[in-house]
Amino acid sequence: MKEFRFEKLKDLNYGENPHQAAWLFEGEEKADYEILSDNELSYDNYMNLYELTGILSEFYDVNAVAIVKHEACCGIALGRDIDEAYNKAFDCNPVSAFYGTMGFTRKLDLEIAKHINSMGVKVVLAPDFEPQAVELLKSNVKVVKLNTPIAHLRDMCREEIKITPFGVLIQEKNLSNLNKDTFKVVTKAKPTTEQLEDAIFAWKVVKHAKTDAAVVAKDFTTLGIAQGQSNSAVAVEEAVNFACDGAKDAVLATDGIIYSHDAIYAAVQSRIGLIIQTGGAEKDRELIEIADKYGLAMVMTGIRNHKY
Repeated sequence: MKEFRFEKLKDLNYGENPHQAAWLFEGEEKADYEILSDNELSYDNYMNLYELTGILSEFYDVNAVAIVKHEACCGIALGRDIDEAYNKAFDCNPVSAFYGTMGFTRKLDLEIAKHINSMGVKVVLAPDFEPQAVELLKSNVKVVKLNTPIAHLRDMCREEIKITPFGVLIQEKNLSNLNKDTFKVVTKAKPTTEQLEDAIFAWKVVKHAKTDAAVVAKDFTTLGIAQGQSNSAVAVEEAVNFACDGAKDAVLATDGIIYSHDAIYAAVQSRIGLIIQTGGAEKDRELIEIADKYGLAMVMTGIRNHKY
């Protein structure tokens, strides 16, 4: 059985709230990073960076930008260049982007830094920065330069630990990938190549959202993210409502099985083009029949990505 040993690195100012003490320990694997700004990272900063790097590691080989707030993803996008990805990610949820944590898979330039500097952003992470960008940001924003390749982050921290009154729980980190043997189009309507690409993008995003979760996406951009809901139907309704008119012909991804007719009807009413979900419910056949009736395409993955 694997043993865990941790060495204390330093005390943090406080934890989630000022009355909670907090510390930073070094585990077996630690990313190589530099803080280029004037202020040290807080407990909340580290937690948001953990969520952020998990998302970025899904898209390490493309121009990607992710925005996280309170350990919840609120805007993720890919672009032809990092500037386009940033603008798309910001437009996903401009209000939540304020005072958020932002991550980039490519060098951050001065023009993006100017926009970030006006928003009260807490932390910015990237593999590199233009020197002028650092100079502009470092007084107001915590600037983190990640020296470890983003592609390597996925294989770090392979276990997750939670201390409870009932014992210490340890589980493997969720490193699921889509499997061609379980990835199946189950409806008469067949998705387009573009829809399938967006479906894979949305599936990778919803994996990092808290259960029950739903993501609406189009053109490699999140249009609506719902998470931490009481059931999948509520998550779907919230995600499509947030996406509004943008949901037309977009993709809807859920982190688990869709059990409810209501979720399918909500997708139909919003004119979603494709649903990607786990599948495996007793009502699968009924849900597929509803999708067929309205010309809605559906993919089942056989993979559940709940996150508590």
